[in-house]
Amino acid sequence: MSEKFVELVFIPFPSLSHLAALVKLAKLLTDTDGRLSVTILIFKTPIDTKIDSFTKNSSHSRVRFVQIIPHDESRMLEVMKSPKTFMFQFIGSQKKAAMDAVTEIMKDPTRIVAGFVMDMFCTAMIEVADEFRVPSYICFTCGAAVLGLLLHFQRLNDEFGPGYVAAQYEGSDSEVSISTYVNPYPASVLPSIVFEKDFGVLDHLKRFRDCKGIVINTFVELESHAVKSLLADVNVPNIFPIGPMIQEASGEEQRKGQGEILKWLDQQPDSSVVYLCFGTAGCFDSEQVKEIATGLEKSGHRFLWSLRKPAPEGKFEMAGVYEDPEEVLPEGFLQRTSGVGKVIGWAPQMAVLSHCSVGGFVSHCGWNSTLESVWCGVPLAVWPLFAEQQANAFQFVKEFGMAVDIKMDYMKNCGVIVGAEKIERAIRELMDMDNEIRVKVKAMADKSRVTYEEGGSSKDFLGRLVQDFVGTVS
Repeated sequence: MSEKFVELVFIPFPSLSHLAALVKLAKLLTDTDGRLSVTILIFKTPIDTKIDSFTKNSSHSRVRFVQIIPHDESRMLEVMKSPKTFMFQFIGSQKKAAMDAVTEIMKDPTRIVAGFVMDMFCTAMIEVADEFRVPSYICFTCGAAVLGLLLHFQRLNDEFGPGYVAAQYEGSDSEVSISTYVNPYPASVLPSIVFEKDFGVLDHLKRFRDCKGIVINTFVELESHAVKSLLADVNVPNIFPIGPMIQEASGEEQRKGQGEILKWLDQQPDSSVVYLCFGTAGCFDSEQVKEIATGLEKSGHRFLWSLRKPAPEGKFEMAGVYEDPEEVLPEGFLQRTSGVGKVIGWAPQMAVLSHCSVGGFVSHCGWNSTLESVWCGVPLAVWPLFAEQQANAFQFVKEFGMAVDIKMDYMKNCGVIVGAEKIERAIRELMDMDNEIRVKVKAMADKSRVTYEEGGSSKDFLGRLVQDFVGTVS
């Protein structure tokens, strides 16, 4: 074995945030043990997921990318008819292509394939790992508490039948006792994915039981209660909390980040700017955008706003950038706020959050963004849109006391408009320098910085994961 690499096959879902987490994990593993090497299979999708530049700028001597072209292009047209189920159907349709790619890897006499590590949305690939008699692991790109939440409701559907959870809790004002949360969890804040039958997330969670382990992008100090709960659950595979897997800016991002955006931030006083960003897919209609703008202007605080343009109606595309933001902003807004605010499209998020002038983050509460805010010590105001973001918002507001609530039960396309007064009030609270939230976030930022140091919790779990892989072929 000493003459061969212990090879791991990584299968990310082809979106930027999910790919970035797996690439970070691959680098952590290979930096930890020189015997490990990783091949990451990149599936080319019918839509532009903006991942090409990321893979080009993510170099590492023992991490390589293999582009997979879909075997059946005509099948993609059928898959794209249902955007909600696209992620599962697309990956499921690529099992033959993945088998061919892994067969080629196994022909290499310098490598012994020891494990598959797949994104949480790629569990269809467990069947490919089984074909090669290789153990599979899930990379869960959300937090430990959310994993417990999803598993809790999946078990209820298993016990009482499909559709039980939706019938029992959708639209309910009841509270649920979930082991990974200290406080009772309100049904009104349950993520919509728990109820969506055609999306199939809870059915999908069943496959987690078939894997050898679950890697979670979190750290014990942040989610101590949730981690202990999962470790004690005999029905959950071994878990490895080895976060925070923070994405440093890539080469391209660094070049952009040194431009106009950071120059503008350089000119602002320390902790004076509120940063607004709702993720690469986060966008609002024109009425809501105007309310945000009005709230920002009335708050009187300096701001940096990453404003995304919704995809054209009926188009299966990512959110875009406005060529002229004035088409959606209140008349005269840019002129009136030119001295204190800046509206941008794309944002070099880590460079922004780590800048000394940024004092608050209005966020959709995606898990990557949430961890980045913790890492940089920037307090949050939560405004979730979809996926598991409502659960993240509840956790940071109610469980941790580390965020301001704008509307944690908000759902994208729910028809609700959050008013300017509420936005203004939240921004003022967020930017209060004496707010206890700020103290808690700074303390957690310090803890997040030592998790990979000797004796750190994530370094310990990372070592256990490496031994799991190496032990497979020893």
